[in-house]
Parts: sequence; C-alpha cells; structure tokens
Amino acid sequence: MALLRFTSLRVLRCLLTLWFAVSVTFFVVRLLPGDPALAIASPTMDEAQRQQILADFGLDRPLAVQYVTYLGELLQGNLGVSFRQSVPVSEVLLERLPWTLILTGSALLLTLVIGLPLGVLAATHRGGALDRVIQVGGVVGQSLFVPTVGIALLYTFGLWLGWFPIGGAIDDDVYGLEAYASIARHLVLPCLSLVVLQIGAYVLTLRTNLIDALGEEYCTVARAKGAPERRVVWKHALRNALLPTTTLVGLQLGLLVGGAVLTETIFAYPGVGRAIYESVGQLDFPVLQGAFVLLAAAVVVANLLTDIAYGLLDPRVRAA
Repeated sequence: MALLRFTSLRVLRCLLTLWFAVSVTFFVVRLLPGDPALAIASPTMDEAQRQQILADFGLDRPLAVQYVTYLGELLQGNLGVSFRQSVPVSEVLLERLPWTLILTGSALLLTLVIGLPLGVLAATHRGGALDRVIQVGGVVGQSLFVPTVGIALLYTFGLWLGWFPIGGAIDDDVYGLEAYASIARHLVLPCLSLVVLQIGAYVLTLRTNLIDALGEEYCTVARAKGAPERRVVWKHALRNALLPTTTLVGLQLGLLVGGAVLTETIFAYPGVGRAIYESVGQLDFPVLQGAFVLLAAAVVVANLLTDIAYGLLDPRVRAA
C-alpha cells in the first residue's frame, strides 16, 4: 500500500512537471525573433500570401487559442507538422532519436563503468595521493563547460592529430562491420565530451558514501569475523553506498540530455539536439517544441523510474 501511494504521488508530480515544461517551451519558442512565415516561404511574398501561410499553420490565432489547441493535439499524440520539411514532427524526431540514444546511452554506460572503480579507489585510499588526484579530477570535470571540452577534443583529436572524424555519425557508403566501426569512430569524441563532464559527480558521490559505509558497524563486524578488506568493500559496503548513486543517475540525466544537445551541435551529430539547433535558425516551431517535449518526457520518466527503484531498494523512502 505504501509503495502504491509512493508511486502515485511520483507519477502525479511527473505529470505536473511535464505540463510545466511543455507550457514554458510553447511560450518561449514564440518569443524567438523573426517571422515564421518568412522561414516557411519566400521573403518576396506579399502580405496576403503571408497571412495565408500564417492561417494555414494556425499562427494567426490568439496565443491562448494556439496554446489550448496545441495541448489538445499533444494529448492525442500529434506533435504537428514541420514548417520547413512539411512532414510530421514525429517522423523528423524518430529519424534523429536513435542517434541521441546511442550517444547518451554510451556516455552513461561509460561513465558508470569508469566511475565505479575510481570511486572505490578514492574511498579505499582516503587521504592518499591517489585519492587527492581523483578528487581534483572530479572537481575539475564538474567545473568545465560543454563547448570548452567539445571544442578542445575536436581540435586536438579531430583536426590536429586527425585520429577521429570531426562531424557526423557515420561515413557514406559503408555497410556491415564497416558501418559499425564508422559509427564507433564518430561516437568517440562526443561521447568522451559527455563522460568528462559527468563522471566527476558519480566518483565524488560514491567516494563519500563508500567512506561512510565502511565506517558502519556491519563492516566492523565483518572485519572482526576475518573477512578480507576487499570483501568488506565490494560485498558489504558498496551495496549500501550505491543507493544514493542510483538517485544521482536520474538527477544527472537532465544534465546529460542538456549536454547532449550542445555536444551534438558542436560535432554536427545528427541527433535530437542537432534538430533543436537547426530548428531555432529556421523558426520551425513544431520541430522545436516536439524536440523539447521529447527530451523533457525522457528526463521525467527516467526520474520517475529512479524514484521507484530507490523506493524499492530503501523502504525508508516509501514511508517518507
């Protein structure tokens, strides 16, 4: 019963958050400077043609009417039609979404795979040189800005050394294993950009929680029974230290998605983030709104699943 109440409250909160994100996006998009009619048709059109275009896309209606209409369409799963491409927004985004999932999924997986052992090393060598180096690296990583890291990697490993491609997601005319190798080469630099920015938070959080867990009574008892320190760390302490890290994964996902938007722009990676960048310049309101709704929904759902998972792992959270 407690779990059902806990989940229901989290779902309601997520729905309100999503509605707020959709509403803010709708109104902010319409504050962009420029005339969407000019982005749709020729700049040489006369006023009658301009008004007809605005009427065709419902842009001549009062803003409140446009907002209510948009919410109604959104509830039916209709994201609208792209101004520039004249195709449903869902088609545009579904074409871009797999690349964003590949990028963010790879970055998250690599962050956890590298961050876990680094956090354990820092905690088990507390106060030592290795601990200090890892802490400094974590703090520096969190203080960096996405474009700074992306441009530095692009210039160093793409332009100067020429080790990796500087843009795109796959080479032309490649198939089979060559296609997978091409995707991996194009993925390295944008993925590494996100890992550098994300990993510090995971490492420092895990280090702190693991140090606290190693000082708990159950670890002292395990040592008294003759358990080796490696077993105490990996079997007893780490299990409890990972609980707050589970929450951090959900919280950091929003930053990961935001970082992916900038990273895709820098590396011309054809994901949803790149679609946002292109839509701003083209004043393509439907694509811009649809992309933000998609990313907001992904973050909200991820946070909901994180909350539910944390509630299942820790009964104290459900009772709160």
